[in-house]
Amino acid sequence: MADAQKSDPVSTKQQQIAQLAKRLPQASFTSLNHYLNLTWLLEAFHRTRKDAAPGVDGQTADEYGLHLLENLRGLLDRAKAGTYRAQPVRRVHIPKGSGQETRPLGIPTLEDKILQRAVVMVLEPLYEQDFLDCSYGFRPGRSAHLALEAFWQQAMALGGGWVVEVDIRKFFDTLDHAQLRTLLQQRVRDGVLLCLIGKWLQAGVLEGGELTYSEAGTPQGGVVSPLLANVYLHYVLDVWFGQVVKPCLQGRAFLVRYADDLVMGFACEQDARRVLEVLPKRFGKYGLTLHPEKTRLVRFSRPAGRPTEAETKKQATPGSFDFLGFTHFWSRSKKGNWVIKRQTASSRFRRALGKIVDWCRRNLHEPIREQYRNLQRKLQGHFQYFGIVGNGRSLWCFRDRMKEVWKKWLSRRGGKKGVTWEQLNRLLQELPLARPPGWVTPHGAKR
Repeated sequence: MADAQKSDPVSTKQQQIAQLAKRLPQASFTSLNHYLNLTWLLEAFHRTRKDAAPGVDGQTADEYGLHLLENLRGLLDRAKAGTYRAQPVRRVHIPKGSGQETRPLGIPTLEDKILQRAVVMVLEPLYEQDFLDCSYGFRPGRSAHLALEAFWQQAMALGGGWVVEVDIRKFFDTLDHAQLRTLLQQRVRDGVLLCLIGKWLQAGVLEGGELTYSEAGTPQGGVVSPLLANVYLHYVLDVWFGQVVKPCLQGRAFLVRYADDLVMGFACEQDARRVLEVLPKRFGKYGLTLHPEKTRLVRFSRPAGRPTEAETKKQATPGSFDFLGFTHFWSRSKKGNWVIKRQTASSRFRRALGKIVDWCRRNLHEPIREQYRNLQRKLQGHFQYFGIVGNGRSLWCFRDRMKEVWKKWLSRRGGKKGVTWEQLNRLLQELPLARPPGWVTPHGAKR
């Protein structure tokens, strides 16, 4: 531990990296691995989730922590000497979109996670000086809510205009390794760090007892994957859109990207169509393809005139679209003006409710108070993400549907008669469910 205490704090060194990268925006850094020391790896271990599922070796954080400093010293020595070997990631599948499709998730070993976290801690302050304001997702202090707010502000200023929804088909599975190395070397030429990244890219995937390797893709779930994805799309899309596309347009335009989820806004239809036409060629140059059905042009202009009462009641208009789990559409504000509103996308609503149904089914015989505590946490988590201005109706609806689901499964507990609404309401008086923050109950919602 004495060796770890001699070095400067990690945050101070990260500030040094950031200042150097900002001062030399065109430089390629050849010596960054000296930041990796025992203190750095110890901090990386503390930042690594301890309750996450183990990788292919089955090692847990508790086991690794029994001889923590000894294990970290060995990991550091192997990383610096080039004898470190990345383990294959264990692949599982999680629901995607409406839940009918699945998304592959890679689970690295604990030691791989620690070293990946340490490398991210070196590269993140460097690339934060390069990344543009249009980029959100897996960046410090740039959440999905901020991305939504950025889109809302720019779209309102533009009067809606035309929106291009872009869906990159299997982005994390098709990210080209050779292209990624070339893009990384524009800023990073440190042999140790590039070698480590190469080993993680080539580690392979273990699924169903079968080990496979690929020249493309970075597993979702890996600690380093989000940073690599942001670096890739920074050069492929963000810089290209800002420096090449926008100067050639007739009207104003903007881009908002959250990891590989992105939308573009245009004041002119002609600009939007020109960019939509060239996008497949741009992405194809870097080994990426766009989903032909999910990539589309949406007319999102502010409707003419004052909104009528009937138009106000519509939850979505023909020109609506989904972004980051919300459906965006034009509707009337409290002052009677046209404004962009957001509500929970129907696919995300169904998926979230489906998870509640599945949990209630699997935990049917748990004590009622234990069920309540878990459902309360799930409901609060839903409110935390979807609780934005104007989405109160969807939040109350989700709460009501969750109550219906819980009543249904409580009625199936063995040897008992069905639970009535009167019985459930008495229970909820004693164990009240969380309420959406800051909104008046819509007409007809159960309280």
